[in-house]
Amino acid sequence: MTSLKLREQGYQVLLENLGQIATIRFLQEFDWGHGDYTQEHQQILKNVRRDEFWSDIAKLRQSKQIKN
Repeated sequence: MTSLKLREQGYQVLLENLGQIATIRFLQEFDWGHGDYTQEHQQILKNVRRDEFWSDIAKLRQSKQIKN
């Protein structure tokens, strides 16, 4: 199935089940974004070490337990 055909069938299912107005409202909820997600995150995370990452996670979890 091509991307175009998939999109057309998806729209048809939405229209049949939600109606025109609700379909439009549903589609407006999406932010399709921009840029290259993978490249951006590789750049952001390239200097993060695994041990530092897990240490930060442990600190966050501990701080949440203290607040609760």
